[in-house]
Amino acid sequence: MILKDIENIIIKYFTQSADVEDLDILNNWLVEETNQKIFKSYVKIHFAINLAMIDPNLDKIKRELIKEIRNDKKINNKIRFLSILKYAAIAIIFLGLGFLMNNEFFATTKTTDVIIPRQDIITLELGNGEKQILSEDGTTDIIDKDGNVVVGKNGSQLIYNGENYNSKVEFNTLTIPKGKRFGVVLSDGTKVHLNAESSITYPTVFQKGIPRKVILKGEAYFDVSHVENRQFIVNVQDLDVKVYGTKFNVSDYAEDEKAKVVLVEGSVSLSNLKEEEGENEEVFLEPGYMAIFNKLDKNIINQKVNTGLYTSWMDGNLVFRNASFNEIVQKLERNYNVVIINNNEQLANEKFNATIETKHETIEQVFKFFNKVYKIEFEIIENKIVIN
Repeated sequence: MILKDIENIIIKYFTQSADVEDLDILNNWLVEETNQKIFKSYVKIHFAINLAMIDPNLDKIKRELIKEIRNDKKINNKIRFLSILKYAAIAIIFLGLGFLMNNEFFATTKTTDVIIPRQDIITLELGNGEKQILSEDGTTDIIDKDGNVVVGKNGSQLIYNGENYNSKVEFNTLTIPKGKRFGVVLSDGTKVHLNAESSITYPTVFQKGIPRKVILKGEAYFDVSHVENRQFIVNVQDLDVKVYGTKFNVSDYAEDEKAKVVLVEGSVSLSNLKEEEGENEEVFLEPGYMAIFNKLDKNIINQKVNTGLYTSWMDGNLVFRNASFNEIVQKLERNYNVVIINNNEQLANEKFNATIETKHETIEQVFKFFNKVYKIEFEIIENKIVIN
């Protein structure tokens, strides 16, 4: 039986009135597989009602809704679905619903065109300027033009080993295009997961006696190996993130107005590199907190967050909480490697909550849902999504 307080939080989530504390409770509750099944049942009913409210003449939707209610009553008549139906409101929630998106239930739209995402390549630039193209599968060694082993590759991850490979210090740059993710294990054992449209520059071997330092553009999750008296530094534009051994996420794309650092465990500090010499102050972050660096006024603030919302991209999920449509479009372009043109200025700053499983939902399915629930008109023109 679902607890009353959880049920209330689900209702608040559907009506976009849940606060950070509510979302944390719901996220923790959803860790249990049984609870995920219950929640999906609520979501299915919620979606059906939203669509029926938009077009009351959709007989198929009505039949599906009645069928779901009957099925759920047979499975567990103690779960009070009807209490949530009256709260059906506009809320985007994709949680394991790829199977719904693929059937007729969500299949109607104005266009039958299909977007074909561009297939850009992952590259590794070596210290001598030579570029290697990397695949996302297979196990092999990366060889330079002189026949020297540079680094090993295992699937979608590069693996450096300071003992086995050439000990000469060179800087490599791993670049990930839109629509892809990739990882690298540095010579000290530090694991880095890179998100789409990101790059990292790092030494093939970390020199002794000086801090370990890498340069990041875009977004990455770091699992830093602890080395006694060896600080690890991540540089992102005007900011240095300093650590000794920890797990954290850094997001700082060139177009972003703010850089964000989310600490999962351990300890990190942030330093503004543009401050006058002698005035540079470190801001320390505790686990479960996010530091936000404003690029305009150079201020750093921190706030408590649900860290899972900011690291879910590693599992192929895009999670939005009170995010503007512009922000959603920007991340959809980056993760699906498509072009989206928004001609609806009024829509640009509207806020939404959404969880999109990019592994299971195509970009067409995402926008078909926007069209059904929000009446957001779109069409596919020359492999671009155009919103009117």
